[in-house]
Amino acid sequence: MPIRKSNWTGFPPLLLAAGLLLSGCGGGGDSAGTVTSGQSSQHTGSTAGGPAPVSFTIGYASGDPATKQAIGETIKAFMESYPQVRIQDISENGSSAYLDWLKVKDAVGEFPDLVEMRDTEAFAGAEKIVPLPDELAELFDDPPQVDGKVWNAPLFVSAPQGIIYSKKAYAAAGITALPATYDEFLEVQGKLKASGITPLAVGGKDIFHIGFWVNKFLIDDVYAQDPDWNAKRNAGSVSFTDDNVVRAMSDFKELLQNYTDPGWVSTGDNLTASLLVSGRAAQLFSGSWMFSQIREADPGFEFGFYAVPDRKGKLSVVGLQAPSGWSISAQAAADPLKKQAIGEFIRFFFSPEPYSKFLSRIDSIPSTKVKVARETSEQMQTVLELMADPQVTKSLMMNIWWGDNLIPPQFRNWFYKLLQDMVVQDGDVLEYMKRADTEYDRQAEEYRH
Repeated sequence: MPIRKSNWTGFPPLLLAAGLLLSGCGGGGDSAGTVTSGQSSQHTGSTAGGPAPVSFTIGYASGDPATKQAIGETIKAFMESYPQVRIQDISENGSSAYLDWLKVKDAVGEFPDLVEMRDTEAFAGAEKIVPLPDELAELFDDPPQVDGKVWNAPLFVSAPQGIIYSKKAYAAAGITALPATYDEFLEVQGKLKASGITPLAVGGKDIFHIGFWVNKFLIDDVYAQDPDWNAKRNAGSVSFTDDNVVRAMSDFKELLQNYTDPGWVSTGDNLTASLLVSGRAAQLFSGSWMFSQIREADPGFEFGFYAVPDRKGKLSVVGLQAPSGWSISAQAAADPLKKQAIGEFIRFFFSPEPYSKFLSRIDSIPSTKVKVARETSEQMQTVLELMADPQVTKSLMMNIWWGDNLIPPQFRNWFYKLLQDMVVQDGDVLEYMKRADTEYDRQAEEYRH
């Protein structure tokens, strides 16, 4: 499907002002070795003694502490190896509204030169990014294409999300076997609750965290059976009020109402690991990037990982590759020195030693053709087995699909917030899904124009 060309109109004045305040308060990067926000990001020409100095900005979603630290360490190592290049980290301080942050940065003329891109089709259509040069695209193992072009250097392969659980809490609750069906999973939650521990730590303060559970149920009841559901919704042939979607969101509501701490709405994603290791919660639902955070919080903490089955015992998980990763801005690509420096950084980032350290920090699956050899933990081995099992259905989260399956870029956050309100207010699921249909149509019409 051809990329939609879109008019980038920015934000209403009030929202833009809020965005300026946000970037002013926290826009400067804090990765070790980056330049301060006041330094120029322009190169100064060649010097007699060596390569011309050059600098560029980098932006990425920094809501996950492990990923932020891993990227910061790679930036520092690169600048130590390439002293003529300075990288200014301007990343946002929490990925609850990463798309909004990027649009605000663009509106004020501060769109990153190198950017972690998640909404590739939208930004490519607005001509804010350029395709990856062939010599860089060749580094990766079958990267996804949009409109026949590779736009991203994928940081890693999307890995399954699932339950990270305390072995001690499971033993104390008398749980001797992992659940084989979703009903058995609910029985586990009941046993944990009866033992006196909060079953699930949920980081509701960061809206992206809600998406882990939302998409678990959507994948089970919608995408596992119909990967083109989004395209059908765009065509108006399916609805959020259909039985399968209502069932998925009813399960979501029931789980969060019955098995989470009352303060989950104000709990940050970065606190969920400490809730687990401190014994205040028995489980959390997240991805492999949390493994290192848990080990850092308590190296002796014993935990396991498993995918949550559906009611028939089928496993369906996040696991398809999507067009996301490092993208070069169109403005940076027009500057030969800056483009060259960015290309060197991408090559460095994915070279064996730095990339191995990056992957080890966040426990992720490599995206490069040359596979990185590294030790894997018990928990990561389960992730790899899920990826390798042909009986496990692989899918994408609702907002990661592209082409005909692309949803309006702003809808994801709106939908997650709607569902959060539905749980807190004990709202009628069908009525909330009617709201979702209305808003989806409004945003789709706005996006087309």
